[in-house]
Amino acid sequence: MSVNKEIKKITTHTLQKMKSGGEKISMITAYDFSFAKIFDASGIDIILVGDSASNVMAGHETTLPITLDQMIYHAQSVVRGIERCLVVVDMPFGSYQGNSKEALNSAIRIMKETGGHSVKLEGGEEVVESIKRIVGTGVPVMGHLGLTPQSIYKFGTYTVRAKEEEEADKLRRDALLLQEAGCFAIVLEKIPAALASEVSKSLHIPTIGIGAGGACDGQVLVMHDMLGINTEFKPRFLRQYLNMSEQITGAVQQYIRDVKSRDFPNEQEQY
Repeated sequence: MSVNKEIKKITTHTLQKMKSGGEKISMITAYDFSFAKIFDASGIDIILVGDSASNVMAGHETTLPITLDQMIYHAQSVVRGIERCLVVVDMPFGSYQGNSKEALNSAIRIMKETGGHSVKLEGGEEVVESIKRIVGTGVPVMGHLGLTPQSIYKFGTYTVRAKEEEEADKLRRDALLLQEAGCFAIVLEKIPAALASEVSKSLHIPTIGIGAGGACDGQVLVMHDMLGINTEFKPRFLRQYLNMSEQITGAVQQYIRDVKSRDFPNEQEQY
């Protein structure tokens, strides 16, 4: 019997039990009530209200422009749609980098105003003080290492991170620092599978991979990529489970034809 099936509500404790029992953790992004409701009813373990909303919902090129107020709006919408999964809310760029007091205030706003269950922030050693301060007030924090999209202008590219030994060593150290600071899980994004495997084994908290191989304790994908709503983004790590773009286009074109030809509405579809 999987841990997931026995649980009425998924908590950070559930995820810890899943790692200990060798059960993989499933995580997907969502940004609104309707999709959150479908994903939760499907049995997903975690919904991430990602700052990827900046790209897939608002059309920005990077995750940087989205504001704390906008993230709170998306998270409120998601929380209204769920009953059992754990909701993690991304802290957007600029809401925690300044200092640990600012980070704490942002995290408290997210928790109070959204009803979400935890926050996620990017970075290693440089954000440890903020993590300790947030965790110290009882707010669960998920870490994020490897490719950190909020630092895109520092990296200059979305390529695989930590291929060189120096960066890999920093990632190993950062992962342990995040665990010590009290993170309940860490996302590992676009790093070599062997490194992700090593880090996952070295930690007692779960790792969630995206482009980090199969040895992570769980996996996350952006819903728009995985469902084929967004068709431009096709990295090697993405498995597309649907082609919604094609299906929606077909449905809308059929609707247009039915309206133009006076086929819709018919006798049965009116009062």
